[in-house]
Amino acid sequence: MLRHLLKSKLHRARITDANIDYEGSITIPLDLMEAADLWDGEKVLVTSITGGQRLETYVITGPRGSGQIVVNGAAAHLINTGHRVTIMAWGVSESPVTPKRLLLNEKNEIVNETVK
Repeated sequence: MLRHLLKSKLHRARITDANIDYEGSITIPLDLMEAADLWDGEKVLVTSITGGQRLETYVITGPRGSGQIVVNGAAAHLINTGHRVTIMAWGVSESPVTPKRLLLNEKNEIVNETVK
């Protein structure tokens, strides 16, 4: 049986900008994408710790080391600058998967790699 399992999680990321006029997506810096094993164009679930909103979108690669996580398009009506979010991606597997779980600080720097 194939199961959908968490493979990547960026926990407590801070949204640094919300751009309504851009086509839908979430921009994540390349260094965080690599650490979390996310690909450009990959589908993610974004949940707002601040407001409780949940939405699906896809990842766009941002500049390495910038700390800029930007919600784009219609999603910017739901999740705004300053919101704390969890960004999750899933895999499909027949066997257990050990996800990359990263806790971020206010500057979107990794402070812990074992968040549950």
